[in-house]
Amino acid sequence: MSASNRKSKLSRRDFLKIAAATTAGFLAGSANPVYASDTSAEGTWGMLIDLTRCTGCNSCALACKESNDLPQADVVPESLDSDAFTFVEARQVVTANGEPETRYVKRQCMHCLNAACVSACPAAAMHSSGEGPVIYRPNRCLGCRYCQVACPFEVPRFDWDNGVNPVISKCWLCYDRLQAGQKPACAEACPTGTLRFGQREELLTQAHAQIASNPGRYVDHVFGESEVGGTSMLYISDVPFDRLGFPTSLPQTAPPEETEKIMSKLPFVIGGMAAVMTGTAVYTHRGSIKSTESDRTAEQSEPSHPTDNQEE
Repeated sequence: MSASNRKSKLSRRDFLKIAAATTAGFLAGSANPVYASDTSAEGTWGMLIDLTRCTGCNSCALACKESNDLPQADVVPESLDSDAFTFVEARQVVTANGEPETRYVKRQCMHCLNAACVSACPAAAMHSSGEGPVIYRPNRCLGCRYCQVACPFEVPRFDWDNGVNPVISKCWLCYDRLQAGQKPACAEACPTGTLRFGQREELLTQAHAQIASNPGRYVDHVFGESEVGGTSMLYISDVPFDRLGFPTSLPQTAPPEETEKIMSKLPFVIGGMAAVMTGTAVYTHRGSIKSTESDRTAEQSEPSHPTDNQEE
C-alpha cells in the first residue's frame, strides 16, 4: 500500500473526534436557539377596537397611508396590499334581534406577542420589538415569503410588481410615532372612539369591564386575548366573531412555542443518532482498520531491496 493511500484513510481516532465534535456542536446549539423569542405581555402596547362604535368612515386607513407615505394617500383601500397597511371591511350580518345590518371591521397586522412570522423568518427581517409592535426590516428581507405562510391571520403582503427588490408590507403599529411619544396614526385619527391605544393589560381590564357592564351589548369574548398566545390588537363586538370573518379555530398557544418544544429536543435526537451512527461505522469498518494497521506493520518490517544499478 502506497503512502498516499495510507494518508487518505481516516483513522478510527480521527473519526471519533469528528463525530464527537459534531454531536457537541448540536448540543451546544440547543442552549441558545435562534428561534426563541420573548413572549412576555407585560409592559407591551396594545390597541382595543370596539366594533360597535365603528361607522366605516375609513379615517384610520387614510391616516395610515398619509403617515407611512404610501401611494394614493387619498384613495380608500379595499384590502391589505403593498400600498395599504390597514383597511376597513364591511360585513353584512344578522344581529341578535334578527335584523340585517352592516358591521365594519378594521383589519391590519395583529402584532402577536410571540409572532409566527418572526419565528419563521430566516433573516430576522421580521422582528419583535418587545414593546408590542412586530416590525418588518426590508434591508434584511430575502423575499422567501415564509412569513406569509406562517402568519395565522394571513396578513403580510408581498409586492409582486417589484421583482428586483422584494418587499413585504404590513402594519408596524407606527413604531416611529410610539418612540416619539405619539399614538399610532389610525388611533389618533379615529373620530368615534373605536380605536383605543394604551398598555395591553390596561386595555384588557377595560374590555372585560365593558363587557361585564353591558352584557346584552357585547359578546363575552375579547378576541386577541389568548388566540395564538395573545395579540396586541384586541377586539370586542356585539356580533360573534366568526360572522365577522375572524378565524375562530386558532390555538390558544403561539405556534412558535410548539415549534420550540420540538426544536429543543432535536439536538439531543441528532446527538443520539450521531452516536449510534458513529458506533455502527466503527463496528462496520473495524476490519478495514485492522487491515490497514496490519499493512502498515508489514511494510515497516519489510527489508529494503537493492536498486537495479546496485551491485549484488
